Amino acid sequence: MSIQSLEAFNAQLGTLTAAERRTLVSQATVLIEQIYAHLPLKRAVHAVDPVQRLRNLAARMGPLSEREFHDELIAIFTELRDLHTNYILPRPYAGKIAFLPFLVEEAFDGGTPRYLVTKLLAGFTHPTFGVGAQVTHWSGVPIDRAVEVNAARQAGSNLPARHARGLEALTLRDMGQSAPPDELWVLVRYVPVGGGDPVELKLDWQVFSPEPTPNGVDPANAELPAARALGYDAAAEARRRAKKELFNPAAMEVEAAALAAGEAVGADGATSMPDVFSFRTVSTPSGEYGYLRIWTFMVNDETQFLTELIRILGLLPARGLIVDVRGNGGGNLLCAEGALQLFTPRPVQPTLLSLLSTPLTLALCTGPNAVRVGLDAWHGPLSLAAQTGAPFSQGLSFLPEAEFNTLGQRYQGPVVLVTDALIYSATDMFAAGFRDNGIGPILGTAENTGAGGANVWTHDLFRQLFAGADYPFRALPKGASFRVSFRRTLRQGAAAGTPIEDLGIVPDHLHQMTAADVLSGNPDLLAAAGALLATLPARTLACEVGAATATGLPLTLTTTGLDRVDIAVDGRPTLSVDIAANPTAATCPPPPAGAKTLTLTGWSAGTLALHTTLDL
Repeated sequence: MSIQSLEAFNAQLGTLTAAERRTLVSQATVLIEQIYAHLPLKRAVHAVDPVQRLRNLAARMGPLSEREFHDELIAIFTELRDLHTNYILPRPYAGKIAFLPFLVEEAFDGGTPRYLVTKLLAGFTHPTFGVGAQVTHWSGVPIDRAVEVNAARQAGSNLPARHARGLEALTLRDMGQSAPPDELWVLVRYVPVGGGDPVELKLDWQVFSPEPTPNGVDPANAELPAARALGYDAAAEARRRAKKELFNPAAMEVEAAALAAGEAVGADGATSMPDVFSFRTVSTPSGEYGYLRIWTFMVNDETQFLTELIRILGLLPARGLIVDVRGNGGGNLLCAEGALQLFTPRPVQPTLLSLLSTPLTLALCTGPNAVRVGLDAWHGPLSLAAQTGAPFSQGLSFLPEAEFNTLGQRYQGPVVLVTDALIYSATDMFAAGFRDNGIGPILGTAENTGAGGANVWTHDLFRQLFAGADYPFRALPKGASFRVSFRRTLRQGAAAGTPIEDLGIVPDHLHQMTAADVLSGNPDLLAAAGALLATLPARTLACEVGAATATGLPLTLTTTGLDRVDIAVDGRPTLSVDIAANPTAATCPPPPAGAKTLTLTGWSAGTLALHTTLDL
């Protein structure tokens, strides 16, 4: 890990020519005016006109300094309040993180927020500034106000999202999407861990490049199907990786070992994808439950993701499961939405995606690569939108609905989902699907999620797939780029047609993080989740299959909380069994030669409760 001071980094900054500035502004205008899926929504909700502001910049950018030009282009994108739609600064900004040698998190005491130091840079020590110190002022500004001012500079689409990112950006800045800190150092006033008078400490900003996730996706690689199925907050993903590398070197070692071995390495709780999953059994006042943390959906291979997730679910207690997606900035939509089926007996309905109706989006859906990249399905809906004057196309799922239901339920116990204001995009869709498909309650540590509702494409992706004079995409200077919300996402179920963007997913229950949570492994949060699980019905269904005879296939059903089990062979109903004892013996009619699967559907008081499939 190579670290340099912010002052040394600033000495390397270059300049853009007038022609390079014009290219950036003209390409930004193409994306926002002709492709940006949320333009009507953002104009209405946030009262902004990014297209006119880009025209103004094109006319008046001559006298601007390099920093003023970047700041204005950043501000145009920030005012959209859309973490999918960004200006990615040129070299050397892109890929760099500015950081201070600690993390600060918010904990509540009787409803009053306190800001506590929770992590220190590996190797950083100080006699009074340590984990548990309470920060009271930031360069002379009361900490509440400092967070508030910083939050206003963030592109989160709701107040909780901006607040969470404003707090995180106090000590971590993704310089690919935001200008470097104006100050070379900060002056932190804090109360030491043991109490006493406040102390001040001067800390310098430093810069480094975090390693990318080993399972991740190159969003600019047109040859990767996953690059076209992304929905994620790029800055959040960069900060997540930076936190891990700066503050958790042990986790980096586990990641390297698993990557080298190609499999789970270590004791219980080990996974072949430690940057994506962590899991364990947790004890709460309400009992022992499974705990699964999904850190990111930024995985290139959704099959690998789902296979490892199924393996993990088989190792966790069946009594109930806490799925924690806090801080998960999204990733591969097929991972997020493909995972929902594992937790419910019902077929899941994935979110729907629709396009802004413009001549350019219609051309993209009829272009030379439209069929290869799956855009041709939107040609008919966009043609109809053009005829009727509708602003958007009809919503379609990314893949046929059956593709999101090929694996079926793999965890039978009740499930609680834990969210925060930093989750975004694919993780918003996971939370929306969790609610809309009736999987279980949502426990939030903030009043809303990050509210990102789109499939995001990079400018590089458009230029690779739709090059030439027929399309307006041109090469950008010095490694600069743009990201844009290409297809907006719409919910299903009772909220059918509701956009996720700006609205997010409001949790069913709210838990304010405590000092014990942020300093000692979330005991109060886990207790709250356990209390919710204890109120939910526990149901199980297991089946032992005997040797088939000429008269039938003997089965032994062991159940909890079920009164009926329906049985099908290769999808054809063959038997319905009333559960009067445990275990219950039953005999299924002889399966036909070559039969492959035995499907069991459990019912409780007429309600579908469980669904499982066994290989014959």
